[in-house]
Amino acid sequence: MASQGKKLINDPNDVVTEFIEGLVETYPGLQYLDGFPEVKVVLRADHASAMLDKVAIISGGGSGHEPAHAGFVGEGMLSAAICGEVFTSPQVDAILAGIRAVTGPMGCLLIVKNYTGDRLNFGLAAEQAKSEGYKVETVIVGDDCALPPPRGIAGRRGLAGTILVHKVAGAAAAAGLSLDEVAAEAKRASEMVGTMGVALSVCTLPGQVTSDRLGPGKMELGLGIHGEPGAALADLQPVEVVVSHVLQQILSPETNYVPITRGNRVVLLVNGLGATPGMELMIAAGKAVPQLQLEHGLAVDRVYTGSFMTSLDMAGFSISIMKADEAFLQRLDAATKAPYWPVGVDGNRPPAKIPVPLPLSHSAKSDESLSRPQQLSEQGHLLEMAIEAAVNAIIDLRDNLNEWDGRVGDGDCGSTMYRGATAILEDMKKQYTIFCKAACVQLKANTQSVVTSKQWAEALEASIAAVSKYGGASAGFRTLLDALIPASAVLQERLNAGDDPCTAFLLSSEAAVAGAESTKHMQAQAGRSTYISSDILATVPDPGAMAAAAWYRAAAIAIKNNYQRHE
Repeated sequence: MASQGKKLINDPNDVVTEFIEGLVETYPGLQYLDGFPEVKVVLRADHASAMLDKVAIISGGGSGHEPAHAGFVGEGMLSAAICGEVFTSPQVDAILAGIRAVTGPMGCLLIVKNYTGDRLNFGLAAEQAKSEGYKVETVIVGDDCALPPPRGIAGRRGLAGTILVHKVAGAAAAAGLSLDEVAAEAKRASEMVGTMGVALSVCTLPGQVTSDRLGPGKMELGLGIHGEPGAALADLQPVEVVVSHVLQQILSPETNYVPITRGNRVVLLVNGLGATPGMELMIAAGKAVPQLQLEHGLAVDRVYTGSFMTSLDMAGFSISIMKADEAFLQRLDAATKAPYWPVGVDGNRPPAKIPVPLPLSHSAKSDESLSRPQQLSEQGHLLEMAIEAAVNAIIDLRDNLNEWDGRVGDGDCGSTMYRGATAILEDMKKQYTIFCKAACVQLKANTQSVVTSKQWAEALEASIAAVSKYGGASAGFRTLLDALIPASAVLQERLNAGDDPCTAFLLSSEAAVAGAESTKHMQAQAGRSTYISSDILATVPDPGAMAAAAWYRAAAIAIKNNYQRHE
């Protein structure tokens, strides 16, 4: 049943002007033009000095989306925001007043969400301003990914991705770029972003009743920001499922709304629609990041979570994904005084997590359990030599691995392996035992005091199974498993045939090297190499496989040489 919405307001007709009055009282860096009620324009308090040598950035639209757009006025973002009534495009005279107030010799850029009223009114104001001698450019943002193309002449709606366009354009203007350059950056940003929203409730307009369009246990997918129905009605699902659907819709290769493919870098913006608790938004963000990384193969460079472009008191959220590069990231990280941008000082982001110090009692116990025995057995000495030989082989191979990876990946395989190898050497100096966890579990199952060669082979097999299980790769995927799987098979085969263990180990290391070399002829199905053409892959072996073969071969040779020396 529909009901009267409870609101902390006075006259419903005054909500926008009273909002603006409270906003500028809260943030001294903002002012408004004294033209209420027709002219509702929020602008930078330092606009007079800013307009001398910088392009002005102006946006706006209907109110009810707070903090958009007035909350993003400030140095480094918008010069002015033109506020219409709730869900109503601002009047032409108000837009023109804003242009006149903040535009200097460098001109102004209008960033307009793709709604017919906004396009018409901002367009008419732009033409009038041009006739008065102002330099004006316009960028239309249509980032909606909910509705399948074509959308007729209306096109895609402007949603929360518009805020990212504001930030890019504002930073470009603050850097002193020309109007054409700022407009080009804003246009490029608008073409790189896609958004989709999910509503759990219908918003309530001031002074009106709340619609009962959504029944209990239902949600709307692909809604706009003005209370209009979504593209589809569905049963409420766990947030992980909802996020997965939204990401698939935005990144769908069929609709091709955004030019984002596996291997790209992206920015994620999780936007609350007005009545969604911060906890729920953070949960959505926490589910979105690993899905983008693991399911879509994207590198998530920045995450912004909060309320940016709302729909009054609607419960729900939207997700925006923008393709990123270093130029965009610099614009997003640039300093701004806009009060509602989440990184409003200098853009620095601390690490996501830091180690938690163990309690002293736990640390002491761990040290004792991991410490090296005072006397190593003969097998222990051989294992130590094998580990040292393996990590030294990786250290020597660093430059080659980086070179290969530079041609089929991101060029850091050697450096990554080097860091791991040196860490192992450092741990050995601290007298800690190094075991692969999967191999360790397998070996711990042995109740005998001596580990046999076949048990070592079974431990290797268990390690390979664990890597395959959690990484998703298997033989022929052009990964390190293509070196280790044939090595394990030969090791088991030779031991079962009765070969000397050292000889079996050495023969299996040859199989590892051959397997690594054979990756030249494989089409990548896992890792960054999946984004590289087969012609390039055919010239270079998989760096991970070569690294695995190198340490395996070095360990086998070390065991063979030192075992013979002890005989």
